[in-house]
Amino acid sequence: MKLTKLRHSCVKVEKDGRTLVIDPGAFSEPDAGLGADALLVTHEHPDHFEEGRLRTALEANPAAEIWTLRSVAERLAPAYPGRVHTVGHGDAFTAAGFDVQVHGELHAVIHPDIPRITNIGFLVDGSLFHPGDALTVPDRPVDTLMLPVHAPWNKIAEVIDYVREVKPRRAIDIHDAYLADLARPIYDGQIGALGGADHSRLGPGGTTEL
Repeated sequence: MKLTKLRHSCVKVEKDGRTLVIDPGAFSEPDAGLGADALLVTHEHPDHFEEGRLRTALEANPAAEIWTLRSVAERLAPAYPGRVHTVGHGDAFTAAGFDVQVHGELHAVIHPDIPRITNIGFLVDGSLFHPGDALTVPDRPVDTLMLPVHAPWNKIAEVIDYVREVKPRRAIDIHDAYLADLARPIYDGQIGALGGADHSRLGPGGTTEL
């Protein structure tokens, strides 16, 4: 598989001529979903779910489909009957030739006064895990962890401990649009030194083989 990091939390995975895109939100490129055969959305926050980008992708490719949680599916399903699938923790499905397992149920705590919403993570082909906005630990090994490195709901100690708990072979940053360039060397150094896994980041459009 080939992984392309798009802006913020959006990633594109390609295999055997098929394309899967996860979380083409408002911080990702306007055309982030174009060319996708399947799209996965972890939760309803706009930096992960931008309705216009998804509609553009579905209209550009009449065979494209979406797998997501109920709050997002309800927004899109009426306009695209049979193409929007609701999934939750414990579900497994095949999307555009990719085997996907769903892990997790709730968004990380932002503040005790803010109600938690549903959030799901996706394990793709038993290898790549995208947790959305949560520190979900799948009940099976992860080779490549997409790591939410900087968010209103986390701190670097939690990020490091998350890598330690998941124990991936490598961790690649996502949820990084808020992180200033000035701070990146600090995050890179501490996560790399303390996380216990190979740690890297890719700029928008950067690629790696899985």
